[in-house]
Amino acid sequence: MRKTRIIATLGPATESPEMLGKMLDAGVDIFRLNMSHARHDWVRRVVPEIRRLGRLRGLIPGILMDTQGPSIRTGDVPERIPLAAGERFVFTVGDAVVPPGTKGTSVNYPDFVTDVRAGDTLIIDNGEMKMRVVATHPDRVECEVMTVGGLGSRRHINLPGVRVSLPALTEKDRADVKLGLELGVDYVALSFVRDPADIAMLRACLHGTSHPPQIVAKIEHQFAVDHFEAIARDSDAVMVARGDLGIECPYEELPIIQRRIVKTCQRIGRPVIVATHMLESMIENPLPTRAEITDVANAVFEQADAIMLSGETTVGRQPMACVEVMDRIARRIERSGGAGYHAEAELTQPRQKLVRSAVMLADNLRAAAILVFTRNGKLARYTSWMRPSFSPIYAFCDREPLAAQLKLLRGVTPIVLPSSHDDPDGSVDGAILRLMRGHRLKRGDTVVILVPHATSNDREVDSVKMHVV
Repeated sequence: MRKTRIIATLGPATESPEMLGKMLDAGVDIFRLNMSHARHDWVRRVVPEIRRLGRLRGLIPGILMDTQGPSIRTGDVPERIPLAAGERFVFTVGDAVVPPGTKGTSVNYPDFVTDVRAGDTLIIDNGEMKMRVVATHPDRVECEVMTVGGLGSRRHINLPGVRVSLPALTEKDRADVKLGLELGVDYVALSFVRDPADIAMLRACLHGTSHPPQIVAKIEHQFAVDHFEAIARDSDAVMVARGDLGIECPYEELPIIQRRIVKTCQRIGRPVIVATHMLESMIENPLPTRAEITDVANAVFEQADAIMLSGETTVGRQPMACVEVMDRIARRIERSGGAGYHAEAELTQPRQKLVRSAVMLADNLRAAAILVFTRNGKLARYTSWMRPSFSPIYAFCDREPLAAQLKLLRGVTPIVLPSSHDDPDGSVDGAILRLMRGHRLKRGDTVVILVPHATSNDREVDSVKMHVV
């Protein structure tokens, strides 16, 4: 059983019902909807289809809506503009036009002219082009081209070290989040987080819903790195978004930043996703590079909760092969052990310490499974946080939306099972029978069970049991 979750981004290569079914069969746990490209009518079609196909297979896939965020993009150009090092290039705002005889285009952000200053560096199209600001004017910014290349329409612009005035949630993001709430998506990823206030802004948008989605903070520029721990504590999960992060920060710092984020998340108990460019060469090629294999293996060895595919499964030539490669690498590396960062976990509550005791018991017994009965997901999250060495975690809950939100947790298989608070022993018996029928347990197996019990004064206490099937 693979513990590391696989997230696959949907796009033209994978949006058909046939491909969605194949990806579920291959082991995709969560589907990502990239709202930088997704239309609302497409989202309305694909979300119910994912859930329908999951139910046909007895699976509960998670759905992650990834906001576009405050993106600065170039305007539309009739054809790609060729550029040579040393040339001048102009970016205009508002109704301003490019001066005659000068190469240039517009940008979609009016405050661009006030946020940048002479000497700032512009990284365009994910690093394809680099420019340096030489002068700013009320309606345009003059730049010097630093690399040979070409500029097409609507290319993304990064401003390393520049704090832009754009809000964390644009009007487009708010409309997308509203759609996500309507469809009941399980996670919302917030792009270009800068500080905890951005997380609070998104959480306010989710307030008042009966079962709000989990918030995933995307760490993708230096300001987020500077405030990382505070951001992580205010979020439900974290994504190391290495595409923009590798542009915004010195590239030699990227592996160190990734490791620090993963270690911190396992110290404070936040699920963590490692994302972007994991199998980038497989967008075109049938096999991964040796470096990509090692990259995926490192994320699994560090015991990240999830690893993510982006362009590989949106426009790639062999999306199924990418899922199979990730699955194969993860299964093998998990058998070789892990980094053990969770050993430094900050346990501040008695319940967390009880769960650690249960996981230690399971490790010592080499238990066939840990059974967790949870009403709000906390016991399952704590159990995953403690990273059991051998035992898969089966989390039993009575609601499908909660089960889908548990899908991100490393090593957790959520199962919807109606339970009786008045008869917890009966619930345990039903759960064991369910697992035996699914060939996940057999007679003689030893399991560790975490179950809450209601007391006469309406309080709840947790118990840990060792049980032989």
